[in-house]
Amino acid sequence: MDKALGIDSPGVPTIIIGNVALVGEDQIRDRLDAAIRQELASPTRNATANGTVTANCPGTVSSLTVPLVIVCAGIASINPCGLAVLIILLLSIIALQTRRQVLMVGITFIAAVFLFYFIAGLGFLSFINNSATGISSLIATAAAAIAIVLGLVNIVDAAVRKEGFLLAIPVSKKPVLERYIRTATLPAAFVLGVLVGIFELPCAGGLYLTILGLVSSTTTLAEGIPYLLLFNLIFILPLIVVLLVVVFGLPPERVNTWRLENRRMLRFAIGLAMVAVGLVILLVPSFH
Repeated sequence: MDKALGIDSPGVPTIIIGNVALVGEDQIRDRLDAAIRQELASPTRNATANGTVTANCPGTVSSLTVPLVIVCAGIASINPCGLAVLIILLLSIIALQTRRQVLMVGITFIAAVFLFYFIAGLGFLSFINNSATGISSLIATAAAAIAIVLGLVNIVDAAVRKEGFLLAIPVSKKPVLERYIRTATLPAAFVLGVLVGIFELPCAGGLYLTILGLVSSTTTLAEGIPYLLLFNLIFILPLIVVLLVVVFGLPPERVNTWRLENRRMLRFAIGLAMVAVGLVILLVPSFH
């Protein structure tokens, strides 16, 4: 039955109702009642006759893979918003602080960005796991559509705008960020990281929401945490690279010049990648 239903990670106990497999105590406790009601309302016929699994089977993770998480996180990580704020922060403190102090401020900023996205993702998954049956698959589909829309906006931005991009940190929020940049203490750097996490959601949130939708539709909360950690670790990698490059030799002015010269190309590439990922998730059967 595990093979017929396409369950990648069999376990005990397992309950199979129609085409829905509940693997493990958490899934059974959380979803058994809804699965019974769904089967009573629409009885499944010949559930395993064709040896395939329906999209609503919680026991399979065939549509959620580590390479997909890595690709989506890599695309989301190269967003201009977080990089811009980190570089400006480094520009403001590099001449005033020791190398160790600059490193500590940068690490605090990056850690805050990581914690904000990880905790936000954990809260999202907890909410979905406690919601009605089927909402996670709907969210995964909606998130893929959002990724396509945001990707198209990035492409248009890169093609027609030289500055004032639509998917960027709002101009109205920049004075708030600048206040914490000027302070440049560890608590200020942490608050700055959280604020950047909030304000850069239009830049990076589309692909993160897509992965969260897939995680919620294919795994339990506990099973989804490693995917969440992997995504967020890759998401902050470019920030870590920029910090280390600046701390150990390359002037932040050169890094900032490169960012400004290539920001339109980056937006265009990110837009194309977001559209491609969204289309794959919407059109490939194993993803919905």
